[in-house]
Formats: sequence, C-alpha cells, structure tokens
Amino acid sequence: MVIRAGIVVTGTEVLTGRVADRNGPWLAEQLRRIGVDVGHVVVVGDRPEDLEAALSFLTGTGADLVITTGGLGPTADDLTAQVVGGFQGRPAALDRGLEQRIGQIVERLMARRGWRSDPESTAAGIAKQAMVPDGATVLEPVGTAPGLVVPPAAGRTGPPVVVLPGPPGELRGMWAAALAAEPTRAALSGATELRQETLRLWGTLEAQLAATLRDLEPELAGLEITTCLREGELEIVTRFPAPAQAAYDRFAAVLGERYAGTLFSTGPTLDELVTGALTDRGLTVATAESCTGGLLAARLTERPGASAAVLGGVVAYADGAKEQLLGVPAAALAEHGAVSPPVARALAAGARTRFGADIGVGITGVAGPGGGTAAKPVGTVHLCVLGPDGERTRSLALPGSRSAIRDRSVTMAMHLVRELLLGGPPA
Repeated sequence: MVIRAGIVVTGTEVLTGRVADRNGPWLAEQLRRIGVDVGHVVVVGDRPEDLEAALSFLTGTGADLVITTGGLGPTADDLTAQVVGGFQGRPAALDRGLEQRIGQIVERLMARRGWRSDPESTAAGIAKQAMVPDGATVLEPVGTAPGLVVPPAAGRTGPPVVVLPGPPGELRGMWAAALAAEPTRAALSGATELRQETLRLWGTLEAQLAATLRDLEPELAGLEITTCLREGELEIVTRFPAPAQAAYDRFAAVLGERYAGTLFSTGPTLDELVTGALTDRGLTVATAESCTGGLLAARLTERPGASAAVLGGVVAYADGAKEQLLGVPAAALAEHGAVSPPVARALAAGARTRFGADIGVGITGVAGPGGGTAAKPVGTVHLCVLGPDGERTRSLALPGSRSAIRDRSVTMAMHLVRELLLGGPPA
C-alpha cells in the first residue's frame, strides 16, 4: 500500500513569487525518504477560503496526511491554525501554559535585539499564537510560533493535518517532533521504502532519451521516471519501491550502454563531482573571470568546506586589470583582443600562478546585451582550464539573455574542470 501526503504552502508572498518556496520541495523529499509519496504541493495566498479549499481538495484525493506551512504568526493574516481547526471540526481555546512559554521566548528575543513594542499588542499576538484546537498535539516553538498536529474530530473522516511554521529554519527544526506525534505516526504506519536514483547526461537531447524510453517501455513496470533538461544537462530521476530494484538496475545498465559517451554521473550533481574530486585528490583551484564577474568563484565556494580547495579568484574586467593582476601579456590583448582563446588561457595561467593553485580557470566573453561585433557577437565566450593533467578549452556561441550567457558559461567551466579531473564525457 502506498502512503500519500499533500502539502499546502501558504503566503501571498510565495504565491506571487516574491519569496521562493523552500518548504514544499524540502518536505516532499523528507517524506520520500520515509516512504511517503507526495501527490500535490498546493500554494495559496493568505485567504482563509483558499486555504480551506486546498484542504478540501487534498482530503478528496485520499491523502493519508496533509501538511501546511506558514500563517502561524501574530498578525491578522496568520490564520492557518484557526482555519485548520475549523476544517477538522475542533474549536480552539487559549492554552495558558503555551502562552507563557511563547511569552518567554518573545521576551528573550526582544531583549537580545533591543526591540521595544507596545505591551498590549505584544500580549495579543502571543495569545493569538497560543490558541490550540481541541485535541491537537502542540509542537513546541523553534521560533515564536508553535506547530500543531490536528486530527479530525470524532465522527469525521479524513487525514490529520500537520501545521508547521513558514520560516524554513523553524519548520525544519520542528520536523522530527511532527513525525513523532501520535496522529502522524498512525497515519504513516504503513509506509514502505520508496527509492530514488538519478542519472545525469551531458549533451543528450531529451527527444533521444524519449525514444529510448519508448523502446524500453515493456521493461519499466514499477518505475516512475521523470526527465528534466537544464542548460544541456539531462537529469533522469527514477522512483520505485524496493521490489522494483532489479527493473531499475536493468534500466540503468541499458542507459549506461547506450549513452556511455554522455553519462557523467550516476547520482552526484556536477558541483558535487567537482568539489569531491578536488578534495579527494588534494588539489586547489583559482579563477580569473571577466564576463562572469565572479559567478564561477561563487559556485565553487557554495558548498561547505570549499576553503580546502578554492584559493581565490580575480574579477578582471578592464584590460589593465588583466595585465596587472593576472599577467596577461599586452601583446595578446592587442593582437587577439580581450575576448579570445589566447587571453582565456593567459587568464587561467595567471590565476594558477598568482594563487599558487594546481588548477587555474579563465573565462572571457561578451555577455551583452551590448558590446558585440560582427566578429565577436554577443554570446561569444572563451574558456580555459589548466591543471596538472593538461588543459581543456572551449569556445562558445551562446544564446540567451545576459544572465543566461553568464550562467551557461559557468556551467561549461564546471564541466571542463570535471572532465580534466575525472575524465568521462567531454564538456
């Protein structure tokens, strides 16, 4: 039996895109890890009727558990607890003990930050957050807002609703307690292992893979396969119950044979492969960037522990900076121009020399929207990676906006580093 859950993300700021949803995908993956399949993630604004409609919809899908995020603060638009309590047929009452605990948290927070507020309005906000539906399990606050697990009232059917705060840090800090609550454990008691594997191809079209999937369709029973093409990388994610492992192994073996020239990962992301290879081999890297403006250095330093491998980087836009900071020969700039393969190589060599790094990466190009010429139109980018095992170079003619050209250039640079360190499909 497959246990299913639904998620409601509340907040007009999320609905309108001012704030990205970090909770829905995180919860879906946490549930997948314990064998729970998420059928829907619904985003609604701060309107009670829309939240109630979402709860009705998810309950109607047969979900065994519903989770809401957001709407638990002290302000007038924070109505999730009230709406969920009404939906489950459980009137709310003030929990005096919870009110006192929240009050102590607020006092410490205000003292630490030096804030002052009107005592009456502060007390009203605390009391609002301490209203608990009858029979609900209280999840102690990680910030100032408690969470709740609200089962349906006696005589009603439907799943329990787990009510979690919106700030990702508070939600994640409360997740273990939400899973441990008795109504949640009962709802998820039949969950079985749900496995997930990822294959990554670089340079294979989605249409090519679609043809392969059609050929293999009779052998794919029990496998849920999704594909996503992003900037040249084709990600294949397969989810399946444990009994379908043999079917997945056969599927992965076929793809490994048919796409041996483009399969570069059986799980880790490109960034994980690069940083892992640098760490495993004890190598260091430095960057010299022109058109990408430090985006490669930022990507290399995104993961914890990056200081062990990344020595530094230089953003050298002006020709004078290229000469003075990275030792790019004036003759190369004069003869070939700043956007050229020789200058990309000189940038890589300069970064490697100046920082004493094992690997140097140079990027130069025309990101646009202006600055292009007939010989070097917008989207012209040259890259070079120099390392202990040789070098890798690429010249690109990239389409898209300024940000797209810069991002695609960085991705190509990462693939060149990956190819230099690990071999595999060419970048």
